[in-house]
Amino acid sequence: MDVVTGLDACSTMEPDEARVAATRERLVTAGEATRLADLFRMLGDPTRAQLLYALLEAGELCVCDLTETVEVSDTAVSHALRLLRTAGIVASRRAGRMIYYRLADAHVRMLLDLSREHLRHEIVKG
Repeated sequence: MDVVTGLDACSTMEPDEARVAATRERLVTAGEATRLADLFRMLGDPTRAQLLYALLEAGELCVCDLTETVEVSDTAVSHALRLLRTAGIVASRRAGRMIYYRLADAHVRMLLDLSREHLRHEIVKG
């Protein structure tokens, strides 16, 4: 009698040891995986995502400009920015009494650009 195997199952029960070993060598560590999950969790909030894309487009904005742009209370914006700054995703600078926020570095810009491109690709494809 033939055994029926699902499309996403292995046809053999023997792993490719060389391939497994080579993959393990390049795998992220448990600590890196935790930090990556934390980063994506930080990006997983709609308000924080809008704030980040506002900063991506504008370059630098103060809390009142961000509040007006994303139409969220200044308390919510301040809280989100505090989390993003602590996570190293945004940076700030003080000019007198004003604090201006910007994306922390080019890596954050690339991550946001690639995420938006992926989203657009999924919409076209789907």
